[in-house]
Amino acid sequence: SHYPSAFGSGGTVMHLDPEHVRISTRGGSGSNGGTSGSDGDGIACFAELATCNGIFLEHRIESASDNIIVFEIDLAQLRLALQSVLFSNGSFGSKGGRRSVAQSALHNSGDARDSSALAALPALVTYVVVMKLAKRGGFPCLCLDASCSGGSIDVHHAIPVRIMRAAEMQYHLPPRIDLPDVQLELPAERPLRPVVERLRTISPQIFLEGSMAGELTLRIDGDGASIRIFYSKLIPRFEDCKTSAEENNNGDNEPARCTMKVDSKKLHACLQWQATMARSVSSAVLCMVENEMLVLHIMLNPGDVGFFTYYVPVHFLSPDQID
Repeated sequence: SHYPSAFGSGGTVMHLDPEHVRISTRGGSGSNGGTSGSDGDGIACFAELATCNGIFLEHRIESASDNIIVFEIDLAQLRLALQSVLFSNGSFGSKGGRRSVAQSALHNSGDARDSSALAALPALVTYVVVMKLAKRGGFPCLCLDASCSGGSIDVHHAIPVRIMRAAEMQYHLPPRIDLPDVQLELPAERPLRPVVERLRTISPQIFLEGSMAGELTLRIDGDGASIRIFYSKLIPRFEDCKTSAEENNNGDNEPARCTMKVDSKKLHACLQWQATMARSVSSAVLCMVENEMLVLHIMLNPGDVGFFTYYVPVHFLSPDQID
């Protein structure tokens, strides 16, 4: 059998090493886009997850490139396979209205020179899940198999991948940007997503005005009307920021401010996690780099598990538009 090509330029790249799983993707690059439709065009997303003592109980990897494996994969297919396995796991573990808890481990399957595997240990569970890099029909694939311990149900997926040289990962790292002008930690109890979801139906662009005084304003301007939404008492974050805490607390200086214009659909696409995985997030920081980039950095819970970061392009604003 022949696997059709599912890869285009700028797709989703996974980087595996003994300590981390890194995923780099860009929206609007064919079927690999990290967000659906055209909403994610131009957005870059980078995720880093810890392996041992992180998302897996056990992790082993072997390759001829210093135990590093890099490949390109169709993110939509990977998501579909993972959803299928999670649904199957729920079916396997359900008995009498109670669901067993899965334990996962990543290990080398040993059937190929470059291979990695994810397995659920059947200690007190009723199913086993294995993910490994192997060849199927002569083509490299990321294989994901789930089976009931009794052998009654089996789910198998083989997602075609394109093996890359480890050195190619340098072209898929997060973009280099200046230090943020404003950094604000978003409040978990006051999510932005519902507000942005309504604003995007009114205007294609949203103005964001942030201040290191802990204030954030979302603004849209329409024909004969202007809407502003104010968020106060946010936590300013001074780590890796242009403004230090000492400068900000100096009474002689005005708190640093930043204004930017961003596509409302792009902003909404980067806030979907607030609807689906808010409980899995420990903190989210909005970083504003004037006339360059809007960055949304999300730390998972617990914090040592990892993070994912969105890089959203912004519209250029002249000084008179900023003022």
